[in-house]
Amino acid sequence: MDHQGQLRRAAAEVGIPDDEIGKFTEHLRLAIRLSGGSGDAPVGQFGGLPRLPVGTDWPTAGANPLPFIFSVDCAALPRVDGFGLPSAGSLLFFLAHQEDHLAGATGDRRYARVVYIPADTDTEVAEEPNIPTFVGERYDVFATLVARLPPWMATQDDDDEDEDDLSPFQQQLTRDLERDLPHLEELRALADDLWPPDEGLASADIGGYLDDEVIRSIAEQTLAGREKAGEIVVPVAQWYTQLEKEQHRLTSEWVSLARFSLAEEFYYGSFVIRHDDLAAGRLGEALSVTEFSE
Repeated sequence: MDHQGQLRRAAAEVGIPDDEIGKFTEHLRLAIRLSGGSGDAPVGQFGGLPRLPVGTDWPTAGANPLPFIFSVDCAALPRVDGFGLPSAGSLLFFLAHQEDHLAGATGDRRYARVVYIPADTDTEVAEEPNIPTFVGERYDVFATLVARLPPWMATQDDDDEDEDDLSPFQQQLTRDLERDLPHLEELRALADDLWPPDEGLASADIGGYLDDEVIRSIAEQTLAGREKAGEIVVPVAQWYTQLEKEQHRLTSEWVSLARFSLAEEFYYGSFVIRHDDLAAGRLGEALSVTEFSE
């Protein structure tokens, strides 16, 4: 479906200039929201036992099986412009969230796994690991689309934030938005009309933008790595400014593969990936970021 065309037609009908609509759609992403309840047809399942390729062992970290979080049928998901999910097959997400959170700073990626199963693969329901209460309750999830803007753009209308409290880089972003998108609020409202925000409790979001803290963490690691490799030298007094610029740049390169709630309410799970890796089917390049929810 031509989602950008939908928005373009709706915006043109209220007189918003075409070049401004184009600038807005450069930033707009649609996320697939997965929720329980009811819908036209389920697109996946949370909990229960996954379907794995025949003869394939349950994913593990060492000798310990990884908890199965959820799976989706890619062919059943709504197609989203510019989001390179496989068009068929299944995606399965496994995560030991406490271990993954503790291992995050060390680069240890054993405790999180994204498994892609092509559509023509023979599968079977996996045998339950011999661990009490290991498997959560199974329920079906249904898909809706929701509009998403990058964190820096979504917060530009915060009336409680004085411009003097913003950094010079943030002030420049604000001025650029006011110049390029004078109808930002109208465009945001049109996007929300087409793809309404769901106020209910979602099980997961697929696609959209990375959480602000997650993209900041990636930016910090990227800058630190480039400094260590001798590619750049960032004076201490300019570190925060460089970090803001790097975070802004990386926002367009990365996409949220899945962000989901966990049975233990103090954590949330997140898998993120570069657009190029997703489009090329390199799902093994996805990174897991498990964080405290508060």
